[in-house]
Amino acid sequence: MRLIGAGPLTQVVERIFAAGGCGAEEAGRIARHLVDSNLCGHDSHGVVRTRRYIDFLRAGTVFPGRSADLVFDGGSLLVVDGQFGFGQTIGEQATDLLAERAKAHGIALVTIRRSGHLGRLGDWAERLAGHGLVSLHFLNTTGLGLMVTPFGGSDRRLSPSPMAVCVPVEGRDPILLDITTAMTAEGKLLVAKNKGEPVGPGIIVDKAGQPTTDPADFYAGGAILPFGGHRGAGLNILTDILSGALSGGGCTAPGVTVLENTMTSIAIDVNRLPDHAAYTTEILRFCDWVKGSPPADPAAPVLLPGEVEAATRRRRAAEGIPVDDATWGDIRAAAASVGLPESEIEAMVPA
Repeated sequence: MRLIGAGPLTQVVERIFAAGGCGAEEAGRIARHLVDSNLCGHDSHGVVRTRRYIDFLRAGTVFPGRSADLVFDGGSLLVVDGQFGFGQTIGEQATDLLAERAKAHGIALVTIRRSGHLGRLGDWAERLAGHGLVSLHFLNTTGLGLMVTPFGGSDRRLSPSPMAVCVPVEGRDPILLDITTAMTAEGKLLVAKNKGEPVGPGIIVDKAGQPTTDPADFYAGGAILPFGGHRGAGLNILTDILSGALSGGGCTAPGVTVLENTMTSIAIDVNRLPDHAAYTTEILRFCDWVKGSPPADPAAPVLLPGEVEAATRRRRAAEGIPVDDATWGDIRAAAASVGLPESEIEAMVPA
């Protein structure tokens, strides 16, 4: 394990994608999004994805320089085709368009199909919060992400299907709920596998449908369980429909060999409310009331959704981002695959 500053780590990842064929602007964009996921503690969607993204790029299943193509414009209802471009580019373009339309109409929806991996879902929620917009997001992986059992089932039938809801709060960090409807994101299993650590009980099953805590069992044909039993499974199915069916990209299905994300995002311009001041006051009152509950553990105060990530981002920005040896090895392998010598990559990261 090593601690790497966000700046040097971003430069390393940016250099890799530039050498892989991305333009300078796109390479920087991908690197910033991946490193920011690490900063806020979502290592599953951070630089651990570098090698996979490069593998997708070299295999021709994701393409540099692609833009979001607006294929249906209904004013406040938009359909975007990502043309298998990098999700960090497609996501930025689509959410910025959504912000523009939400401000024009009060509420708007964009649904995206055929996008490369869109990364941490909370990224797009936070981007809209920066515009002062409340947002809801639903995402699926169409079939290459076929890795979750339905409630009562034992094999892979569903995607992890994350969802997010974000409410900006004046003068404070936004309230952000960013969750997978499975017990864990696949990337967290990859991080645990790289570290040689077990996962908790009740998260995954092996290829025979039996409980296990070894993440290697998942990669040998096992599956992730939905969270909360039938409740999580129900949210998973509806998330898949709202993203896959609504976008036209398709719900989760077997036989898919290319990673394709679909995402539906809804943005609400609360600044158009007739009494915005009362709305803001009520949020602050309610949040303070919730957080004022005496903690069951004095060392663990009551937190709002998103507070852990905000605190982690501040801490890691100051102390550095922990990168395990296996993940760093994958980053070096990605660099080598695009012709960058190991010495150049190591020189970019202070010992």
